[in-house]
Amino acid sequence: MRRPLPTTEEAAQILGRKRSRPLPRPPPQAGRSLAPLIRELDKKFGQGADGLKARWSEIVGQAVARRTEPSKLVKPRTGGPATLEVRVEGPSAALIQHQAQDIMSRVNLFLGAGAVGKLRIIQGPLRGHVRAEAPNAAALRRKALPPLDAAKERDLHRDLAELPDGPLKAALTRLGREVLRRETRRS
Repeated sequence: MRRPLPTTEEAAQILGRKRSRPLPRPPPQAGRSLAPLIRELDKKFGQGADGLKARWSEIVGQAVARRTEPSKLVKPRTGGPATLEVRVEGPSAALIQHQAQDIMSRVNLFLGAGAVGKLRIIQGPLRGHVRAEAPNAAALRRKALPPLDAAKERDLHRDLAELPDGPLKAALTRLGREVLRRETRRS
């Protein structure tokens, strides 16, 4: 047997007599829950070499940063100050070794007092740096080829005569000259 639905007035009376269930609370924010754990891990492990890499030039200065990069921070199991491994390009290692105390004091200012007690220098190419060559370096390395003789120059212009003037024709002319010069040089 079907029950009839209550009217609006009856529904208001029913709801007035019964207490409704409260809405569930929203979950706590993840940042608030993880903050104590992150603080504890930061105290235990610190910022490490990644924190140093990001601000290396500010910490040690531009002159030293051009020749070095922090490789890793090794913390002993027994506790105590860590060892900072610094990658240095070839002959600069002797200069950096003489500045080791200054570098360690600057790193300790960044990481906290007594964080680094030893500096280990590793010679090798810097991984994070890309050497920029002078714009004319490629031109200086390349030997100057002799100019193209008049007959080959005329043939080149005749072959490219049907192309309209513009950047494409100029590029193809330069390319043709270079190819013909190299063929002349080889023979």
